[in-house]
Amino acid sequence: MVSARILCCSEGPELAPQNLGNPLHSPMPTPHEAEKQHTGPEEADRPPSMSSHDAAPSGPPSRNPCCLCWCCCCSCSWNQERQRAWQVSRESKLQPLPSCEVCTPPSPKEVQSWAQSFDKLMHSPTGRSVFRAFLRTEYSEENMLFWLACEELKAEANQHVVDEKARLIYEDYVSILSPKEVSLDSRVREGINRKMQEPSPHTFDDAQLQIYTLMHRDSYPRFLTSPTYRSLLLQGAPQSSEA
Repeated sequence: MVSARILCCSEGPELAPQNLGNPLHSPMPTPHEAEKQHTGPEEADRPPSMSSHDAAPSGPPSRNPCCLCWCCCCSCSWNQERQRAWQVSRESKLQPLPSCEVCTPPSPKEVQSWAQSFDKLMHSPTGRSVFRAFLRTEYSEENMLFWLACEELKAEANQHVVDEKARLIYEDYVSILSPKEVSLDSRVREGINRKMQEPSPHTFDDAQLQIYTLMHRDSYPRFLTSPTYRSLLLQGAPQSSEA
């Protein structure tokens, strides 16, 4: 009998863990654990959804800091100002040419020389003015404006002024956001993007040559057969006003 009692006492501690596994003796789950059992482990680990009162107000999307404003690819306030300026330039693009560009009538000899070569036309200030007026009728005046801006840049020696003019030329004629964007291939654009890291008076030389060639091959032949040029050939000189 004594050995039997000792055996029962020795088995007591071993039976205790078995009773803990019995569902009848398991502790009540907490509300969070009950929600886990109901929704599953994946949904339970998700953060609780915010109510309509707790939800944070939706604000504007975050903007990345602008590192290269000249490329016009970011959304900083500086480029927003430039876009408003471009909208104004779109409207001013249709304004009449300044009178100083057309005040000097060309001589008959000068007019005839324009048909000899495109270079002679472009080397003549009056020829450029007449050709620019013709380009306006074809909605391609930006080609001449870009070429003239590049000529002005190449004549600049002050590096500070070069940087500013190069930036303006890029924004006005190279940027895809500009209404006066000129037609350049990807190779020339990539070259300009590299050179804009350190602008120089010759940053746009390749682009200027490409636009010059475009005007020579595309617009110049039509200019020679246009009513504008034919009328200059026929009149030979400005008609005197009759009293």
